[in-house]
Amino acid sequence: MKKQDAMNRDWIATAKTLSQALPFLQRYDGSTVVIKLGGHAMGSDEAMDDFARDVVLMQQVGVNPVVVHGGGPMINKMLDRLGITSEFVDGKRVTDTATMEVVEMVLSGLVNKRIVQAVNAQGGNAIGLSGKDANLMICEAADPKLGFVGKPSKVNPEFLRSLASAEFIPVIAPIGVGLGGETFNVNGDTAAGAIAAALKADRLLLLTDVAGVKGPNGDVMTELRADKIKSLIDDGIIAGGMIPKTETALLALAGGVRAVVILDGRAPNACLLELFTEHGAGSLIRAN
Repeated sequence: MKKQDAMNRDWIATAKTLSQALPFLQRYDGSTVVIKLGGHAMGSDEAMDDFARDVVLMQQVGVNPVVVHGGGPMINKMLDRLGITSEFVDGKRVTDTATMEVVEMVLSGLVNKRIVQAVNAQGGNAIGLSGKDANLMICEAADPKLGFVGKPSKVNPEFLRSLASAEFIPVIAPIGVGLGGETFNVNGDTAAGAIAAALKADRLLLLTDVAGVKGPNGDVMTELRADKIKSLIDDGIIAGGMIPKTETALLALAGGVRAVVILDGRAPNACLLELFTEHGAGSLIRAN
C-alpha cells in the first residue's frame, strides 16, 4: 500500500508540473530556440538520449529547435590518435590543412551523426548539416596566424526556416565555407550566436559544464543585463572560458536574439527546466 501511495503521489506531482507548464508552453509556441551543445556537455550515451528526448519534446509542443554542436574533446582525441601535433598562438590552436581535415571529419561526421541518430531514435526528424550546406554559414579568416579558423560573415536563415516549416530539426556542425571555397573551423559558441542572430531567435541556450555566470560571491547569477556582463568582465569576475561565452551572448543580443541563457548541460532536462518552468535554469542574459 505504501508503495502504491508513493506512486500515486509521483503521478500527481507529474500532472501538477504539466499543468503549471501551460503558460510557458503557450509562451514559446512557434518560437525559435537555438541550442549550443558543447563537447563536454554531451557526456554519456544516456545523457545524449536525455538531451535528444528534450529536443523532440520541444518540437512536439510547438518550439522550433535548432541544435549547433561543438566537439573539442573528440577532435583532440582523433588528432592524438593520428599523431597530428597542434601549434598554438596566444592559447589558440592553429588550424592547418591536415588539422582542418580532421576537424571536419569529426564534427560533420562522427559527432553530428551521433546527435542526429539520438534525436531520430526518440521519434524526431533530425537532419545533419554543416555551414557548407546551402551556403548556410559564409566565413572569413578570424586571424591569418590561426590558419583555417573562421568567423561567420553571413548566415542563410531562410534555409533553416524552410527546414522548420517541413518539421525537420537541424543539427549543425560549426564548419563554414569561405568565398574562395575554403573550409573554416568555427568556434561552436560563435557559430550558435551567429545562427541565432540571423534567425532572430527567441532564445539562445548555451549548454556548458558549469551552472551559469557566477557573481563576486561565487553564486550563480540568475538574471543579468548586457551592461552588467561588461562590468563583470572589466572587474575580473567573469574570467577564463566564461568570457567568450558571455561575449557571444552580447553579440547575439545585439543581433536581435531576445535572450541568452548559459546553463549546465549536464543537468537532467536542463533545456526543459529553463523554458517551461518558472524557476528556469542557469543565467538569463538580456539586452539593456
